[in-house]
Amino acid sequence: MELGEDSSRFGSIPAMTLRNMSSSSSIFFSANQSPRSPTCHLSESKWSNIPDDEPESQAYVRNTLSDMSVIQAACDSGDFQKFDRISSSTGISNCTPSSYNNDHDKVYSGHREKQRKHERSYQTSSTLGFVSPSLNRMRSCDVFIGLHGRKPSLLRFANWLRAELEVQGMSCFISDRARCRNSRKHELVERAMDVSSFGVVILTRKSFKNPYTIEELRFFSDKKNLVPIFFDLSPGDCLVRDIIEKRGELWEKHGGKLWVLYGGLEKEWKEAVHSLSRVDEWKLEAQDGNWRDCILRTVTLLATRLGRRSVVERLTKWGEKVEKEEFPFPRNENFIGRKKELSELEFILFGDVTRDSERDYFELKARPRQKNLKIGWSRNNLLEEKRRDRQFESGDRKGKVPVVWKESEKEIEMQGTAFPQRQHQQRSKGGGRYARRKRSIKILYGKGIACVSGDSGIGKTELILEFAYRYHQRYKMVLWIGGETRYIRQNYLNLWSFLEVDVGIENSLDKSRIKSFEEQEEAIISRVRKELMRNIPFLVVIDNLESEKDWWDQNLVMDLLPRFGGETHILISTRLPHMMNLEPLKLSYLSGIEAMTLMQGSVRDFPISEIDALRVIEEKLGRLTLGLAITGAILSELPITPSRLLDTTNRMALKNFSWSGRDAHSLRRNTFLLQLFEVCFSIFDHADGPRSLATRIVQASGWFAPAAIPVSLLALAAHKIPEKHQRTRLWRKLLHSLPCGFTSSYTKRSEAKASSMLLRFNIARSSTKPGYVHINELVKLYTRKSGVNGAAQAMVQAVINHGSISQHSEHIWAACFLLFGFGHDPVVVELKVSDLLHLVKEVVLPLAIRTFITFSRCSAALELLRLCTNALEAADQAFVTPVEKWLDKSLCWRSIQTNAQLNPCLWQELALCRATVLETRAKLMIRGGQFGIGDDLIRKAVFIRTSICGEDHPDTISAHETLSKLTSLLANVQIHTSP
Repeated sequence: MELGEDSSRFGSIPAMTLRNMSSSSSIFFSANQSPRSPTCHLSESKWSNIPDDEPESQAYVRNTLSDMSVIQAACDSGDFQKFDRISSSTGISNCTPSSYNNDHDKVYSGHREKQRKHERSYQTSSTLGFVSPSLNRMRSCDVFIGLHGRKPSLLRFANWLRAELEVQGMSCFISDRARCRNSRKHELVERAMDVSSFGVVILTRKSFKNPYTIEELRFFSDKKNLVPIFFDLSPGDCLVRDIIEKRGELWEKHGGKLWVLYGGLEKEWKEAVHSLSRVDEWKLEAQDGNWRDCILRTVTLLATRLGRRSVVERLTKWGEKVEKEEFPFPRNENFIGRKKELSELEFILFGDVTRDSERDYFELKARPRQKNLKIGWSRNNLLEEKRRDRQFESGDRKGKVPVVWKESEKEIEMQGTAFPQRQHQQRSKGGGRYARRKRSIKILYGKGIACVSGDSGIGKTELILEFAYRYHQRYKMVLWIGGETRYIRQNYLNLWSFLEVDVGIENSLDKSRIKSFEEQEEAIISRVRKELMRNIPFLVVIDNLESEKDWWDQNLVMDLLPRFGGETHILISTRLPHMMNLEPLKLSYLSGIEAMTLMQGSVRDFPISEIDALRVIEEKLGRLTLGLAITGAILSELPITPSRLLDTTNRMALKNFSWSGRDAHSLRRNTFLLQLFEVCFSIFDHADGPRSLATRIVQASGWFAPAAIPVSLLALAAHKIPEKHQRTRLWRKLLHSLPCGFTSSYTKRSEAKASSMLLRFNIARSSTKPGYVHINELVKLYTRKSGVNGAAQAMVQAVINHGSISQHSEHIWAACFLLFGFGHDPVVVELKVSDLLHLVKEVVLPLAIRTFITFSRCSAALELLRLCTNALEAADQAFVTPVEKWLDKSLCWRSIQTNAQLNPCLWQELALCRATVLETRAKLMIRGGQFGIGDDLIRKAVFIRTSICGEDHPDTISAHETLSKLTSLLANVQIHTSP
């Protein structure tokens, strides 16, 4: 869908790179380029505010001085981030390298009267009013990018290409010369073309009727530095004879003697088109399914020709990493249905649908473009509310619904502000005069955010995974984040390796003052969020979002995400009925034909009676995609008929467990699905003996974190679950007594067999990480509620003894949740003192330090250490409590002893371990300015070490040094705060 071509103004691309953008049309330069180089030009951000009647010379005097002072300060300081914030180099302007217009980012209304009304002010904001003297000193530019047209997909592609070149340190100049309105602008573009090392020309089917594109082709072809990119074209399509004679469907409408349209010469036009066939080295095609590959190949080739070897190596390493780690799951080759939902998601995120998706989208009615789109800061909407109330009472319903983008320190939300559909409810007996008014929020299209809502097991993850695979070439990368409330912040910070952002605590420190822990965490979040707000498009997927608020600090999850409307898109799946004042896309059940196809599996021919049994199973499952897939797997893997499967499932007894709790609601509604789980477990036991490894893996998986789990770790936890059958236990002892090599090979074969069985029956799904699997969260919830004895203990023991902090940190956190009882959760697993000491030394302390230093999650690390201290104190209290034994009662002369007296070495080790945790907490408190709390903690540590080790012990001396440092810091604070 193209914008109106009869418009005489050209708006900048709606893009977002920084949170505080000014309305500007500024000269673009690479942020990695030295600000003192000849291409460091003067920003002209003030020219959008020049009155129409002000003389050009006066405007220059009034604005240039202030601009020069600000930019000179930025250049002198060498702070490229500040300079990037000043120059606001994003988007494509009429003739300047790039521009961004935030205050005047109006939605094209399509009405000519509206265009004439705003034409004068719009041209002022998006054109360069004066060519500054610094532009005359332009001596070099790496890449010139020329294009023609205003198709949204073309502008998105060009923006991405320009931003990617900028990130890799190549200076760019981008222009649509057909939009230049005066000679000064044309001179500027021609000067940039002269000094550019390479000329990238993006060709569309309409480019051949544009004289400026023809001129650029001839110019760069003569200089032997032409880099054509065929956008929705191929080199074979761009033949002179085909275009002139209108051969083929492509040129039937857009072909002909195109040079006549602009009064050009036939010879020059043919030379320009023929030059494309002579560029053999650059065969770059940007089709709908290869944008990412085309852009990365373009950047790599340009970097190679410019001699930037480091850029080529960096891009190669990044591409290898993305290929392995971009998606958490492999693509489902047997994905069924959801064509309409996929097309609707495309329309919500991009604002339009392309090619085959148009046929799948015929039922969706596009919402009309909004005329009064307001983007800005909204602090108080009281006057606006009153105005809307008056309009509502007067019955004024004209115009579309305006949208206000709200952004504050605590929340980032998008809120419709039109006349809400107010439903005045009946007066309640115990209520006020009227019940609270409700608002129905509409889905907003083309704003880059979509939310999919549905019940557990209905296929939300499958839908967004298929969307991500289908459209991943439109993004630089798909960033997949698990949305579970306890893990979402860590999952978000794990993106640092892909975004190449350092989230360590050292980068958030301020030498002028000590920031609080909250300020340091916010600074790190802002650094990641800023990377997502550049013109480089990412797809941020938040799968299974449990709550709108973070579990750790109750801040809104949306604070983590970039502002909507930029190039980065956000796709959320959740069970919540509403999300962030947005109406989510309600995911419905599969159709009857699709459900039947999924249940039949590889067996397609059933008699009528068996088809009826399948329909009964479908009805009992409520068409949940998970249940249908398990049914199809059972029918495909076993020689069983649907009627027999139905009878077996109905007779399967459920385990007794508590139906209370928020999570149990999804289980209570799907009892037939739970019976189907039990059928699968019975199949596993029948195939591998009682209490098969596959069944015990599922039982242990319920206590792991909601992430990919190593099969080896699952198997270790499964083997630690107590056995009910003594003969099996005896056989296992005999097996362990065999030579190590045989045992290892047998164990690996049994693990592979168990994981394969879980995958075949759709109880688990494979991971892109080798040796990892994902157990369905509904299955994990059921096994966790079933309360298998020793399953939680087995999981904790396996993770503590064999887990790696760098590779399995989320599962180690899950073990800590069971051990220490975070929040209002009870302690599920209790350890012996010796195991607790091993846990603290080998797991808790390294995990807390890594969380604090590497990821700047100060609150989580300190809370973990606090609860660890409480557990050590409780164990110490138990040590000093007198214990009675039956032998002590028979010997009246023997005094009652304590565990500390019975085992003094273990008690001393416990006390010293507690001192180490206290000292660690004190040192971390210094980072956040909590000197008083740190002083109390370190004094306790000093007392313990002095009592046990003495004054001259190195650990005691180290604690004294920390105490001295805290004492001096406290004294300085008291001096500066005293009146």
